[in-house]
Amino acid sequence: MESITIKVNDEMAAEIEKAMKPGYTTKSEFVRAALREKVEQIKKTESGKELRKYLGILKTKTSDEELRRIRETAYKQLAKKKGWPLD
Repeated sequence: MESITIKVNDEMAAEIEKAMKPGYTTKSEFVRAALREKVEQIKKTESGKELRKYLGILKTKTSDEELRRIRETAYKQLAKKKGWPLD
């Protein structure tokens, strides 16, 4: 595990203390969770930008059944990549 040191002003430290009360026992735990959330948000934003490139590129109609098969295939590929169990 890598260590990262940060400094925040007194007001930010107080805000962190208030925000962490309900579910976090340490500031480190709170900051790690906040960083994970931010990284995921950035990934989703980047994925959305990538998908928007292809928006409207297809002019053919896709049936509901074909969409279901496509979603199922995409989920299986994602689950395999992420190591998620498939039922």
